[in-house]
Amino acid sequence: MPTLFLDRDGVLNVRIPGDYIKSPSEFLPTEGLGEAMRLLSKKFGRIVVVTNQAGVGKGLMTELELHSVHQKMHAFVEAEGGRFDRVYHCPHRADAGCTCRKPATGMAWLALADFPDIDFEDAWMVGDSVSDMEFAQTLGIRSVLIRGKIEDVAALSRMKIDHQFDSLLEFAHWITC
Repeated sequence: MPTLFLDRDGVLNVRIPGDYIKSPSEFLPTEGLGEAMRLLSKKFGRIVVVTNQAGVGKGLMTELELHSVHQKMHAFVEAEGGRFDRVYHCPHRADAGCTCRKPATGMAWLALADFPDIDFEDAWMVGDSVSDMEFAQTLGIRSVLIRGKIEDVAALSRMKIDHQFDSLLEFAHWITC
């Protein structure tokens, strides 16, 4: 079954450089998100969000606050005719050494356990960071970089990335044509 893994910050919502989306009021969908998710929902059998959320581990927000942000994201996407099958998040700090924090692949394996029809050979990862591209590379899935995260430009320029776009909507138009 074709599967789409999506990062959240910078792909689904407008990134706040150096900060976290800590409440639903701070969640601002990226331009064209509704149309993109409507198109992608028709193309992919599974759509899962895999997002690092170290703000929880740093005590900047609670799991409940994060859940509220994800509820707003779900409601927005569903109102626009799109869907997510599940949102997975890693609440740990970068120094925690966990197996779920991207670029580690723990969230992908959780998704596979929940949805055994996922086939990594027929999967894509759309993200805006080095860790997203490394996640894709480790799993052997196709990688799509959403350009714009300024702090990773040098590292990204040295990586093998399958496709690059300026927005999720641009990717959605390309893959559904």
